[in-house]
Amino acid sequence: MKSVVIIGGGLGGLFTGAMLSKEGFNVVVLEKNSTIGGGLQSFKRFGETFDTGMHVVGGMQEGGNVRRICEYLGIADKASLAPVDHECSDMLHFAEDGATYILKNGRENFIDSLASYFSEERTNIGNYVNALYAIADNIDLFNLRPSGNTFSLPPEGSLLPADDFIARYIKDRKLRGVLAYINPFYGGRGNQTPAYIHALIQVLYINGTQRFIGGSSRFAELLADVIRDHGGMVVPSDGVKWVEINDRHVDYVVTRSGSRYVADYYISAIHPCALLNITSENTFPKAYRERLNTIPNSYSAFSLYVKMRDGSFPYLNYSEYYMTNYDDVWEFGNERKTWPLGFMMMTPPEDNQGGASRKVLVTAPMCFNEVRQWEHTSVGHRGTDYEQWKLEKANLLMAQIENIHPGFSKAVESLNTSSPLTIRDFYAVKDGAISGYSKDCHNIALSQVPVVCKVRNLLLTGQNNRLHGFCGVPLTAINTCEALLGQNYIINRINGKE
Repeated sequence: MKSVVIIGGGLGGLFTGAMLSKEGFNVVVLEKNSTIGGGLQSFKRFGETFDTGMHVVGGMQEGGNVRRICEYLGIADKASLAPVDHECSDMLHFAEDGATYILKNGRENFIDSLASYFSEERTNIGNYVNALYAIADNIDLFNLRPSGNTFSLPPEGSLLPADDFIARYIKDRKLRGVLAYINPFYGGRGNQTPAYIHALIQVLYINGTQRFIGGSSRFAELLADVIRDHGGMVVPSDGVKWVEINDRHVDYVVTRSGSRYVADYYISAIHPCALLNITSENTFPKAYRERLNTIPNSYSAFSLYVKMRDGSFPYLNYSEYYMTNYDDVWEFGNERKTWPLGFMMMTPPEDNQGGASRKVLVTAPMCFNEVRQWEHTSVGHRGTDYEQWKLEKANLLMAQIENIHPGFSKAVESLNTSSPLTIRDFYAVKDGAISGYSKDCHNIALSQVPVVCKVRNLLLTGQNNRLHGFCGVPLTAINTCEALLGQNYIINRINGKE
């Protein structure tokens, strides 16, 4: 039995650990926070449970790629998920003209819903959707197909900037903005984000999304249980503070409690720059260190966690997206723009969910420079000026929410906030990046960090390698595991082939 120590108990670390545990490895996952899960973490405030990151997930419907991975792990039927309303999966609001758009699930329904607002573009919408699926269908990993290449891309349009890809099919300026509505929430940028990133996420949303019932941390515990049930350990509140590497070989890791762990293999599931901070300077070649430190990160976010008065706000089985202008959908990473350009708003489902919701989550993308002046502070010690700044930002968001839900502020019982600093410190990600490294279609090799590195028994996993998000991270975990087990090993196991 080979042993593996995984640094970081987020989505990537847990999926990677669960797969390796199932395949006979003795796995230990070391997590610095008291709660495992990374973006799956939940926290208690005002007597309610709030999710920190994974609010809407794709790929968990019957036959979906993430569900198939979960079936292989034996947890698919244990996951507590609620499908969104198929007749209104997402509701979009644009302040520029006061327009509202309702999008439906399903390939044809999605086309029909958009064509009801832009009838002259029906044929173009159909061609655009077909092009999305053509890109997604040709990526073996996304479809869990065995491949001779771990990440092959079809040439046609996949490496165009995503905004140019949309414009190739769509003439109407407003419709282009509507079709890019998810872009701000996966860190997309105009003239930069590759079309294949947009295509994969859009296809996941079109096929149907779901939301965690009672908190996303339940799903993190399911993954941890796979590890424990196979004899492994998941250790919270004891992050790795040092990785001892000699002659390009990890000898051991030391945690904050002083515990030393020795294994055959080590996997870093934290941001690559965070890994550099706990290794000696001569561990990696200078060029490699410089590359990891200079790859641009995606932007961050500011969030509201709202407890509503009893019966004052309805449960919405869909997500709402508010945008100021159609053209600004691609500008959320532009620091010259006035914040906020928009937000996503949702009411997370509970066990035995009724017609009213006790809590609301609001997330607005934000650049890290907004909090740069407090970057050297720590949680709970940022000062009164920071608290005042958070209050001002919360009020700006509340004013925008009032535009689509008049009287919302009066229905609020309690309010909590988080900023890019919160994300940076709790997730240990550089600049609080919500989607890891920023993908650049003009230099795709720069933002593709391989799961293997120059250290022989050290591998990488997580959203900074290959793909990000609830779907992308477990797919990347497959790459990491197959670096130990052999190409297509996990894929074949998922497909029922020994």
